[in-house]
Amino acid sequence: MTPAPIRSVLIVGGGTAGWMTAAALAKALPKTITVTLVESEQIGTVGVGEATIPPINTFNQVLGLDEAAFMRATKGSFKLAIEFVDWMGPGHRYLHPFGGFGLDIEALKFHQVWLRAHHEGWAPPIDAFNLSAQAAHLNRFAPPSKDPGQVLSSLKYAFHFDAGLYAKFLRDYAEPRGVTRVEGKVAGVQQHGETGFITGVTLDDGRVLEADLFVDCSGFRGLLIEQTLQAGYDDWSHWLPNDRAVAMPCVTGGDGLTPYTRATADTAGWRWRIPLQHRTGNGYVYSSRDISDEDAVARLRATLDGEPLAEPNFLRFQAGRRKAAWVKNVVAIGLSSGFLEPLESTSIHLIQAGITKLLALFPDRGFDPVEIAEYNRLTALQVELIRDFIILHFKANARSEPYWVRARQMEIPESLQRKIDLFAASGRLFPSDLDLFAEASWIAVLLGQGITPRRHDPLVDAFDEAFLKSQLSRLAGLIRQTAQALPTHEQFIARYCAAPHASRPEFKP
Repeated sequence: MTPAPIRSVLIVGGGTAGWMTAAALAKALPKTITVTLVESEQIGTVGVGEATIPPINTFNQVLGLDEAAFMRATKGSFKLAIEFVDWMGPGHRYLHPFGGFGLDIEALKFHQVWLRAHHEGWAPPIDAFNLSAQAAHLNRFAPPSKDPGQVLSSLKYAFHFDAGLYAKFLRDYAEPRGVTRVEGKVAGVQQHGETGFITGVTLDDGRVLEADLFVDCSGFRGLLIEQTLQAGYDDWSHWLPNDRAVAMPCVTGGDGLTPYTRATADTAGWRWRIPLQHRTGNGYVYSSRDISDEDAVARLRATLDGEPLAEPNFLRFQAGRRKAAWVKNVVAIGLSSGFLEPLESTSIHLIQAGITKLLALFPDRGFDPVEIAEYNRLTALQVELIRDFIILHFKANARSEPYWVRARQMEIPESLQRKIDLFAASGRLFPSDLDLFAEASWIAVLLGQGITPRRHDPLVDAFDEAFLKSQLSRLAGLIRQTAQALPTHEQFIARYCAAPHASRPEFKP
């Protein structure tokens, strides 16, 4: 006998995670399944996830969102890359751009051709072969061409946006499509006496909300997944010791409305800069072992582009993940499932990945343990691959402060050490199919953090040097010309998606 289908879903918690989940379920589930979201305006959201990576385009497209309307509503800007500043010492900087580098030559990886040129002393920077990087350097932007024969088709992008406004935008999408929002604070949780499954939640005013499936979007608290079902937590603070963040928006100044996020290494962590149409988001992610909250705020204030627009907002966290993101009839999505600091803008993507897997493995009321186990297996693998990518930035540093020396000397996961060793030897990489970050991302960060392979693929040596020089020069020229022909980021936003109430300073092209 086939178990009965799910009749109702209750999402506990709003914010980005809750409303992304609600919007996706409203789009994908049959109307026979009711979707309810309970949240309290008295409980604030974390809201650090203002920078994204390209897969969010897929999420928005699946929902059928109008990009310009979405950008206006969230006062967003476009993102082509992350700039890393001072990670190898004062004054050093590099880009992790979206998209690939160059074109493979007769089945040989392009970066292997570039490595030969680098070893022989005639290679331009590898950024010269990535359109998103070149556009970022020039503060330019336009959407990619749909013609694969055009260089502009290689441009990849994501967004910066106000996370609170994004949640509101998605609420406005979800409610007309049948999602019911309930205002209230959860005061209690009911469980089935024999199975331990969640049967309902009681609000502080006595109302009881019941459902078949629960999605825990309650943030760090993990109200259902941890406080009730005690999923357990894998602590990764021995690899990622930052346990604090302080955020403070400011008036846009400095470099203006750049089409990239900036991550600047500092004494006891790193600082982010995320430009939006109406303000610039800033924060300092740090280790409380190495700097006090007071000194962290002072350092952040001293490095703002312009006048602060709010008082400092402090966050406390522990890097790691739930031992199981799905327990019984509860799926944890967002911060309730774990936390990785936002160095590579993965927070919102992990929400998206959780939703995608939930829909792919959507249960019936039998809650097959095999499907739950598969969800947890995939989640663990995906998060661990991202964890390794973030650890790489800290391990391969060249700074002198005690915080950074410890990071350089720490033991790292064997999975990451193997990847570093293989690349350092001959530039070879074999990313997993589950790895969020493709080969080009690993290449950008490995090279940017000073890990240059000792050798290149010997098959590249079969090519004539003059032929390779001609190919690289032509390709770099085409990419540079394409980037130079684009409008400035500011110009494109003004023409395409300027927010009606976003007051921005004028920037010269």
